[in-house]
Amino acid sequence: MNSKHAIISILKTSAFISEILLSGLKPYEISEQQFNVLRILRGQKGIAANLSTVQDRMVHKMSNTTRLIDKLIQKKLVKRNVCIKNRRKIELFITEGGLDLLKKIDPISDEIEKKILSNISSQDLNSLISILNLIN
Repeated sequence: MNSKHAIISILKTSAFISEILLSGLKPYEISEQQFNVLRILRGQKGIAANLSTVQDRMVHKMSNTTRLIDKLIQKKLVKRNVCIKNRRKIELFITEGGLDLLKKIDPISDEIEKKILSNISSQDLNSLISILNLIN
């Protein structure tokens, strides 16, 4: 019975966090998954990423990553280039517009994270991370 309770608690907490994060992202007309992709591409520090790299690093693994990236390209937050050395390879980069958007959203995201975790000590937070990493 404890395992069911643990799973339900994890799912409820995940939904709670997603709901709060989504409310912070809503004014910027960007989804949680789009935000995740932009942060992944920013973390590349100008080095090209491909679709599989983005998919591997996403919080929510999903099959429609191509469509998600297409939406970011339409918003001019991501650009896609064909690799010069291998024309079958697609390279993804965050644009200046994407970087600017993240600069606006980062403080909001940081504040949301602080608020959500405000009742958890550093020691408990480290324990929580360690426990959750045992699941992945």
